[in-house]
Amino acid sequence: MTKSLGKVYIVGAGPGSKEYLSVKAYSLITQGEVLIYDALVDDSILELAPENCLKIEMGKRGGKVSTSQSEINSLLVEKCRLGKQVIRLKGGDPFIFGRAAPEIQALIEAGCEFEVVPGISSALAAPLLANIPLTDAVMSRAFVVLTAHDIEALDWEKISQIETLVILMGGKNLGEIVHQLLRHERIPETPVAIIQNCATPKQHIWIGNLSDIAKQTYAEYLSPCVIIVGEVVRLRDYLQKN
Repeated sequence: MTKSLGKVYIVGAGPGSKEYLSVKAYSLITQGEVLIYDALVDDSILELAPENCLKIEMGKRGGKVSTSQSEINSLLVEKCRLGKQVIRLKGGDPFIFGRAAPEIQALIEAGCEFEVVPGISSALAAPLLANIPLTDAVMSRAFVVLTAHDIEALDWEKISQIETLVILMGGKNLGEIVHQLLRHERIPETPVAIIQNCATPKQHIWIGNLSDIAKQTYAEYLSPCVIIVGEVVRLRDYLQKN
């Protein structure tokens, strides 16, 4: 008798600790047979998996050794064909800089069943947890989310014109981000917030502006962090708990 195929769940692990998982993600993780996860997934989430669940880390942390995408694709297909319920855990939401597309394509080509489960992106959670609204009737009628992983690929002239910027994967390139924005006519007094390790007990926040934020954080290892640029950062002072 041929064993039936398993299923791969591509799950958004949210921005940090297990409290920010969706109910569906929580349920799937607690029943998973194989857990394939990125390094940024919080330990509190990994601890939800059953004792007999096979846990395999893929890396995917900036500047660190990571498993190649082709190896990840092959592993997902292999475990699915063994009839396993596979949880592919990605930080935040799988479709916001989560590189889910190549994994889904590999599963489709292999005839493997899969499902994508949304998660809360740090792009939305980090500002909220720092009491910074991304939209405001006066200060921010639009915001853009971008990754600073490849600075040269971005059109900074257009980006600098948007009222509120939410920048992921930018800690290592903070100095160049500041340079590009100032070069394209953002004023030095433009407020900047950096939220590191959001939604975890290690969360840390720096507040400054384009003229001083790089100096403030010069000796810090910022990753993983979310950088917010725009006047809405000023609202933090009014929206914090007393």
